[in-house]
Order: sequence, then C-alpha cells, then structure tokens
Amino acid sequence: MTISIWTIMILFMVVGGFVSNRLKSKFKKYSQIPTCSGLSGKEIAQKMLDDHNICDVKIISVAGKLTDHYNPQDKTINLSADVFNGRHVSAAAVAAHECGHAVQHAKSYQWLQMRSQMVPAVNFSNKLMSMIMILGLIGAGVLQRFDFNTIILVFVILQAVVTLFTLITLPVEFDASRRALIWLKNSNVSNEQEINYSEDALKWAASTYVVAALAAASYLLYYLAILRD
Repeated sequence: MTISIWTIMILFMVVGGFVSNRLKSKFKKYSQIPTCSGLSGKEIAQKMLDDHNICDVKIISVAGKLTDHYNPQDKTINLSADVFNGRHVSAAAVAAHECGHAVQHAKSYQWLQMRSQMVPAVNFSNKLMSMIMILGLIGAGVLQRFDFNTIILVFVILQAVVTLFTLITLPVEFDASRRALIWLKNSNVSNEQEINYSEDALKWAASTYVVAALAAASYLLYYLAILRD
C-alpha cells in the first residue's frame, strides 16, 4: 500500500479541522446579528413545534458549544445555552434545524428511523475497533490466536457499519436543514437576509457530516485494499 492509514487520518484531521474552524467562525459571525423577530432560540423552537402540531417534545438547555441535538429516545431538543437564550441568526438557524429532526420523527422520516436503529450497532463497532487497536499496540496475546486477514476482515465488517451510518446521516441532516429554512421563511420569523445567513451557517454544519462520511468511506476502502493484498 502506497498510502498508509496514518496518511488518511492526518488528511482528514486537516480537512476536518478546517471545516470545524470555518463552522465556528460562521456561527460566531452570525451570533452577532440579531434576528428581526427578537425571538430566542427556545422561543423559535417552540413556535416551530407548535406550527407542526408537535406537543410531546421538550426543549431543554445543555452545557457546551455546538452541542445542540435532537434525541429521538426521550423526544428532547437539546440546545446549548447560547442557542437556547440567544436572539440572533445562529440561534434561529440551529434551533430550527434541531426542530427539523423533531418534525422528521413526528412524520416517521425513513432515514431518521434507520439512523436511530443503527446507533447501538455503531457504538458497538466503534468500541470493538478501538479495543482491537489497543490490544494490537500493546501486543496482547489474544490477537495472536487469529491470523492477520481475519483481523482485517473484522475491521472491514465493523467499518462498513460505521460507514453506512455516516452515509445515512447525510440525508437526515440535509433534510432537517431544508425543513428549517422553509419554515423560517414561511413563518416570517426571519427576513430574506437572515435566511441567507442561516443557509450559509447550516451549509458549513452539514459539511462536517460530509467530511465524516468521506473519512469513514476512505478507511473502509483502505481495509478492503489490505484484505485483497
């Protein structure tokens, strides 16, 4: 192999770091632009839920930055403090995006259902791959019972699960942003300029998932290439 796993890791660390920094820069920029509606992220989320007749989802504040997410298990929209209390474009974009996931859940959006069902398998795959790597680095005897091709085959199977998950995540995230932008426009919560800003911010947020999917696919192809050698 002319390309090592370390080369792939470093490449995507650089690309991922660039996208992450751009995302933080965009959100910082748009967090300084107040919304014309004056609504906080929590209020925007609640209004979007109300407009979609969703009454069984709670909106809560969580610690950290860019920690916003929708949890389909307990039906909660988790917003970071800056988004929960913020009355700016970034808060509006993020709050509406996370509500987009709640709308997906309420409408039984197929891709969201598939992603939710895969979470246990993905968590198991990641843990097992990490365990095998650690055992390999410390030269654990348990791995010596298996030949190299068998170990790589296990990696291929586990990485295939992770890769599939990252690919399924893409339509889920893009669709949530699409729903968010349509609602922001139709509800008159944001004006045209704010919607353009929101679209830009959400585009960079989605880029992080694209990078993750490309990285996962690259690792899978790498392991498959080793298996064929």
